[in-house]
Amino acid sequence: MTLKRRIIILFLVSSFVPFAGIIAISYVTIYSIVTNKLQSGMQSNLRQVELSLQNTITNLNHVSQQLVPQQLAFEGSAGQKLGQILSAEHPFERLKLTEELGNEISTITFTNPSIGLTMYVFKDDNSYRFENLAVKDGFTLDTLPLLVQYYGISYYGPHISNNRFDNQYVLSAVRKVPLPQREDVYVYIETGFKLTQAILDNDQFGGAVSHLFLDNDGKIVYSERGDAFPRGAPFPAGLSAEESGEAHGYVWFKERSNQGWSIVSLIPAADYRRELNRWFVQIALFAFVLLAVSLLLAWLLWRMVYKPLNKFNKEIKLMTQSRTLPQTPDETKSAATHIPEFDVLLHQFRQMKEQIWTLFSEIELKEKRRVDLEVEKLLYQINPHFLMNSLDTVHWLAVMNGQTEIDRLVLSLNKLLYYNLGKLGQTATIEEELDALRQYLTLQQIRYDFEFDVRIHVDERVLKAPVPRFILQPIVENSLYHGLDDNGYIEVNVRGDGDRIDITIGDNGSGMSKETIRELLEQQGGDQRKVGMGIGMSYVRRMLETQYGTQAELHIDSVIGQGTQVLLRLPIQEAEAI
Repeated sequence: MTLKRRIIILFLVSSFVPFAGIIAISYVTIYSIVTNKLQSGMQSNLRQVELSLQNTITNLNHVSQQLVPQQLAFEGSAGQKLGQILSAEHPFERLKLTEELGNEISTITFTNPSIGLTMYVFKDDNSYRFENLAVKDGFTLDTLPLLVQYYGISYYGPHISNNRFDNQYVLSAVRKVPLPQREDVYVYIETGFKLTQAILDNDQFGGAVSHLFLDNDGKIVYSERGDAFPRGAPFPAGLSAEESGEAHGYVWFKERSNQGWSIVSLIPAADYRRELNRWFVQIALFAFVLLAVSLLLAWLLWRMVYKPLNKFNKEIKLMTQSRTLPQTPDETKSAATHIPEFDVLLHQFRQMKEQIWTLFSEIELKEKRRVDLEVEKLLYQINPHFLMNSLDTVHWLAVMNGQTEIDRLVLSLNKLLYYNLGKLGQTATIEEELDALRQYLTLQQIRYDFEFDVRIHVDERVLKAPVPRFILQPIVENSLYHGLDDNGYIEVNVRGDGDRIDITIGDNGSGMSKETIRELLEQQGGDQRKVGMGIGMSYVRRMLETQYGTQAELHIDSVIGQGTQVLLRLPIQEAEAI
């Protein structure tokens, strides 16, 4: 896992673990506060509705008492007149009592503004009389939703009024009228003036609350949510002592009256949790902001770490790509990270890099000195060998020939020794190198008892070009070594080609095998069995590597029986002192 990813994960964990704990504690606290607030509000509202309905039922009971015959009670005079009407035989008397009863009922309903339709019902023939308001067609007591029944009076839950000119929900009460003449007479009384609807609409949720009425058996006798709680069905919680719960997507609260009936308030679960959901949305927004801030801080921290790491990376790349100390002000300028700890490390790293560069320089210098010593060793191996051979030749010529030849030999020998024994590391020019080669060939022609042709072609533009000393003679010696005869020739071509010099040395000798060529190019030191050839070619190759590095090229092409051609390709530049 990368450092960047680790920093981001660390920031997220360090930010969200405490935040998650705060959310959990806040959720429990907010949920408790909101739930208690809603529950207490709903229970209080429901209790007020229940008390209002109980007062309404009590008022219905009180009015019904005035409409039934009571002994020694003035308020039962209307019921007594009804009995007299039913038992009266004279029409005039019956008419008079009927008028008095109507006035009595009007007085009772007028003094009770919460009372609506009032009348006497004769159940056997399903008829009614003495109604104070017009009655809808098809009226019958059997269709009313019974809420509770006790002490000879039945109370019916909310239902559409039987008043022809009123379609509001009302409560109603039916009391039996004890008369000796008939056993099927009842007093029917409704609430009026939208009283029931006003009571049910008294909620704090702006119409979101619905109501159910349950009878003594827990059966629904009135429902404002018939799709989820149909009338006549048992309420899911029944007659349990629970005061609240959730069913069919609604949160419900129940209040049981002293008479045994219950009223239930229903709130859609979404509305009930609206405030809690609002809190969740706020927490989600805050979490998003916290996430953004955490990612931003993690990114800033990463940038704070990445910048110094990038500088370290650049320093390391610079050190791997260059082995020399920086020379320009831009290279030596120290760029600060503005973080003290990283600046100290970066300064220490630069010091270490300078020490490493110094060690590189020392190692390169020591390696160069070692190569110079090896080249010098090779040169001193060549010079004694050549000197001994030449002196041996002088000896035999002095014995066999006259002094003229000896004079010529000694003159060429002196010139060649002077050139070859020059200071190690000094460069020569193409012109000097070719002159030394001619002296060498003169000695070799005298030494070998045969004539061979030497052809030298040089571009005059490169005569003064610097080249390493003593690089042509070992190659020509290689041609002589591989069997030139009287018909042999050695051809040397020197030409300039842009920024380089091409030197070609060819012969028509016996040639070399590929194995011999590979030994010449790969051997690391002189072979005592091939002193003239092996040591000389090794010297040329090592001198080119020391002087030019990889810029110089050495190629040998040879065919057995046809001859050999050696190509030296040198860059034109000032020779570097060793």
